Amino acid sequence: MNHSRRFVVLQAEVATALREQRAVVALESTIISHGMPYPRNLETARDLEQVVRSAGAVPATIAILDGSFRVGLSADELEQLATGTDVMKASRRDLGIAFASRRPAATTVAATMIGAHAAGIRVFATGGTGGVHRGVETTMDVSADLQELARTPVAVVSAGVKSILDIRRTLEYLETFGVPVYGLRTEEFPAFYTRHSGLPVPLVVESVAELAAALNAQWDAGIRSGALVATPIPEGDELQHGYIEAIIERAVAEAEREAISGKQLTPFLLGRIVELSGGRSLEANVALVRNNARVAAQLAQALEADAAAAENDR
Repeated sequence: MNHSRRFVVLQAEVATALREQRAVVALESTIISHGMPYPRNLETARDLEQVVRSAGAVPATIAILDGSFRVGLSADELEQLATGTDVMKASRRDLGIAFASRRPAATTVAATMIGAHAAGIRVFATGGTGGVHRGVETTMDVSADLQELARTPVAVVSAGVKSILDIRRTLEYLETFGVPVYGLRTEEFPAFYTRHSGLPVPLVVESVAELAAALNAQWDAGIRSGALVATPIPEGDELQHGYIEAIIERAVAEAEREAISGKQLTPFLLGRIVELSGGRSLEANVALVRNNARVAAQLAQALEADAAAAENDR
């Protein structure tokens, strides 16, 4: 994809870090505008940036403001996204209208990957990616995140895919399109709120150094897909599988009765799960995305170190 520089604006700190080949981690903005209630959304956005800094990398929260990708946001811009009532939810298909209308837009996993790649950032931390929705045989609801993983060379660190999805079919879809799915120190694919899905991870790595070497080799060989890096929610923060699954099934049934679909479906389901769990799912969500941000910072550093070592060996 060719990018005109007028559609990508780098925060000064991010631009300097990229120029100096230091570790940078992209962060999404949908979690701010559409994933959590205020003020928890703003608190979490600030916290994630601090987690990335504490782990030795530069955070680059991405959104669309004034007709361009903003890669790295100011405190005022974070607050605008957290409190705004007219913030679009932008995936790949929405980028043209978001740029042309100059409306503020929060970027999904797919759109954040596009913005990160345009800026030259190779690692992105999120909570969980989209995927194949339950009931896909009748709805055909498959997230654009999966196609983006197949076409855009960015490593996405997540706690698997969101538990509201059909995880088995999501993994099959990723296999069909050649997307590497790595389990970082886990042989079982995590399921967002819980560490257990009952499904194996296709590729297991024991360290970020091993993962960085594999990713650099993939991209240096000209294989331009991204990669999904699955890291489980910390043990002390996970919800029991049976407990959260019953809540998810109830929320899905409510969405079906109310004919909620498309880009409204995931925010509705996540919001109802927070309500039905008495806020426990929100606490788990914050814990897992903090963990993912820390791991992503470590991976970004390992990628730079591996690339530098390879250059020295030439």
